[in-house]
Amino acid sequence: MAVVTAGCGGSHGLSDTESRQPESLAASPAASALTPALAVSPTSTLPWLDGPTRATPKMLVGEPKQTATSAPAPPPTVTATPFMEIQDRAQALAAERFALLGGWATNFRKRSVDLNEVETLLARDRIPPIDAPDFSLVSKPPGYMRQEEPVIAVRVGTEAKAYPLAILMWHEIVNDVIGGRPVSVTFCPLCNSAIVFDRTVRGVTLTFGTSGALRHSDLVMWDRETQTWWQQITGEAIAGDLTGTKLNVLPSSITSWKAFADANPSGKVLRRAEQRDGTPLRPYDEPPYAGYDDVNVPPFAFRGDSDKRLPATARVLTVESGGDHVAYPFDFLKAQLVANDSVGGHDIVVVYDGGVRSAFLDAGGRQQVSGGAVAFSRSTAGRTLTFEVDGEGMRDTETRSVWTRSGAAVSGPLAGANLETALHGNHFWFAWVVFKPGTQIRKSVADLRP
Repeated sequence: MAVVTAGCGGSHGLSDTESRQPESLAASPAASALTPALAVSPTSTLPWLDGPTRATPKMLVGEPKQTATSAPAPPPTVTATPFMEIQDRAQALAAERFALLGGWATNFRKRSVDLNEVETLLARDRIPPIDAPDFSLVSKPPGYMRQEEPVIAVRVGTEAKAYPLAILMWHEIVNDVIGGRPVSVTFCPLCNSAIVFDRTVRGVTLTFGTSGALRHSDLVMWDRETQTWWQQITGEAIAGDLTGTKLNVLPSSITSWKAFADANPSGKVLRRAEQRDGTPLRPYDEPPYAGYDDVNVPPFAFRGDSDKRLPATARVLTVESGGDHVAYPFDFLKAQLVANDSVGGHDIVVVYDGGVRSAFLDAGGRQQVSGGAVAFSRSTAGRTLTFEVDGEGMRDTETRSVWTRSGAAVSGPLAGANLETALHGNHFWFAWVVFKPGTQIRKSVADLRP
């Protein structure tokens, strides 16, 4: 049974029932520990809600099938910052605002960013992370799974799991264990960024939540153990005792449910959270932000100047290696299908799959296909391979073995071999380049360096 942390209620489109907080819950220590005041104007309107947001946080009530409450967060290991010790007045005022309005005990004396770049829209964990996820076997999937549905695919050792973006759109973080390793599977809808982190830091397993804040439109996470703030797209601690620490990123990819299931018949898929009566905890088939990924519409929460080399919400696959940052626009990959390249001395192949649905509806509320892309290492069995398109898959020119787009050799001398997934990401262009401004773009065959 999954545990969905809802210390401050859900995020998008709360029902009237969910918005009513019973006296018994309001008076409980767990509720008071997890329900800081909402650090937004009482009349502010959030894009994904139908009306004004009250300064009083909403909470889930009742005992849903996948319960919407968890054990109280452990007491922070830090104390509130003495604001007078922050010499920069603007930073001191920002820290005081976060502490008084958001109830944060974060040590803001330690920070690596301008605190005024952080915009608070919701109370912490009002977008509720999933702390004890529930799974189905790939061989017995839920009836709502569709072949083109996008999932975050993760493998650690012999264990493979799929996390549907339809669920992550509403929860953004899943704290899980895969192959014995504690991980956080994260997704920032506004950046289209899916990243999986090892959540063990300095021998301590951290539990992540949503801070309700954004920086450069990207999710700011927090850990319950130290109340440190973390930038999701970089995995770096930006404020708090762990400032400067970077989480280790694990290889993952956004692929279709069909591709994952075909490649991992013994894998598992994350189930949707349900209320006690069996109804979904969120309208998972009706994602928020319809039309958000239209390249002709600027991202509403981004305040900076977007790099004009590509449209702001152009989808890109990104690779960071050896100090080099490279982006492959989906428009190029859609035409090329298979791209052999080298980044920072690492030989890779980027493979495009047109059978992946977008996590976003179009402006008319209709499903749409966005495609997906995965990067693999081209080095296997002691040699570096070069790939070309072959029907629905690809073939290496060295042994003429045939491979699936999931990186598995199905015939030829290398049959049974599997390519190793390279560290990469799928993002919107604006979200990636604001953090990696020196990124090179590979948008033609001539740009590739195989």
